[in-house]
Amino acid sequence: MKGQNKLFLAIIIALIIGVGIGGIVHLRYPESAEPFSKNIKLLGTIFIRLVQMIIAPLVFTTLVVGIAKMSDMKMIGRVGSKAMLWFISASLVSLCIGLILVNWLEPGHVTKLPIQDLSSAEDLVKSSKGFSMEDFVKHIIPKSIFEAFATNEVLQIVVFSIMFGIALANMGEQYTQPVIKFFDVIAHAILKMVGYIMWFAPLGVLGSIAAVVATNGFQIFLVYAVYLRDFFFALAVLWLVLLLVGYFILGNRLFELLRRIKAPLLIAFSTTSSEAVFPKLVEELERFGCNSRVVSFILPLGYSFNLDGSMMYMTFAAVFIAQIYGIEMSVGQQITMLLVLMLTSKGIAGVPRASLVIIVATCSMFGIPPEGIALILPIDHFCDMGRSMTNVLGNALATSAVSKWEGDLGDGTEEMKNIIE
Repeated sequence: MKGQNKLFLAIIIALIIGVGIGGIVHLRYPESAEPFSKNIKLLGTIFIRLVQMIIAPLVFTTLVVGIAKMSDMKMIGRVGSKAMLWFISASLVSLCIGLILVNWLEPGHVTKLPIQDLSSAEDLVKSSKGFSMEDFVKHIIPKSIFEAFATNEVLQIVVFSIMFGIALANMGEQYTQPVIKFFDVIAHAILKMVGYIMWFAPLGVLGSIAAVVATNGFQIFLVYAVYLRDFFFALAVLWLVLLLVGYFILGNRLFELLRRIKAPLLIAFSTTSSEAVFPKLVEELERFGCNSRVVSFILPLGYSFNLDGSMMYMTFAAVFIAQIYGIEMSVGQQITMLLVLMLTSKGIAGVPRASLVIIVATCSMFGIPPEGIALILPIDHFCDMGRSMTNVLGNALATSAVSKWEGDLGDGTEEMKNIIE
């Protein structure tokens, strides 16, 4: 927790320094702005390449482990299928809300930044057109998994990972457990690397912001204001949808649930970590009346498969970066992006800012300059507060809904006795 606060402080300091340096160059040395911008952007390039370095192994290991472990849910049967129905539906709704609102509100159209990392704007326009059927098939099915890893072709890695994970899930446990454990350890090691790499983020922010301010002036702050306003509006819409569905299922008991989880919601908002409130959330859901077996089964799954706030943010952020660079994405591309994010976002819950790795991978896949992620890093902490809070609400509703469908949602009296005993 303290580490995340220090990182946030370091990013803010880097932002201020970057703005100061860029402002001096923009106002006093305008003739040097372009070469200065090109050189200082190398700091951002270092950060982005470090992130890109771990994309392929992160997607592969987290997906394989997540799918292979789903064999346990099949044994649970009815409860597992209801849980997955909720998770998939909620994830798709969250992604769609983010996609629809970012296209409607167009926060990235406040300004337009030049694209310097591609050979020409024409190449980008060409690459951002809709796929032909042949291109689509080639883009999905890998010719070689090693080639897909080498070029960070996320969708191809996803296809291979799903098939490999399903194969593991259908083999004997005596064979699969060592393999799953091996990949699980690798996944955790890579996620640990995410934490290390994020400490290079302040340098990336300094370089990217200084470059932008040096060449474009101070209009980047208008972009931040519009981005935060539109994102929290989109988050409010998502909350409204979740609460309406919750009321439809739970009735007036929804208000009791909200009273129960107000402390976990506040903690998640202030710490930007939905996992930090996991023990407290378990306790409050059992007091609310959810069956303890349902809670112990649904809630851990929800922390991997039901990240409503994070899902909405990923489509919102990816399309925002495309807008700020003036890249028009077709409806087909945006739907493909939605499905890619639906798959690649699983298994990285509880790792602060790990969703940024997935956004970088997705941007690269669709011809969007991945360095755009450095522009939103300074305000990502505030967005993360809203995301984490929404993730907690979504998981509380999912657990309560499945308990209600199972006929195991009591008034909390029995559960309170068990906790006291």
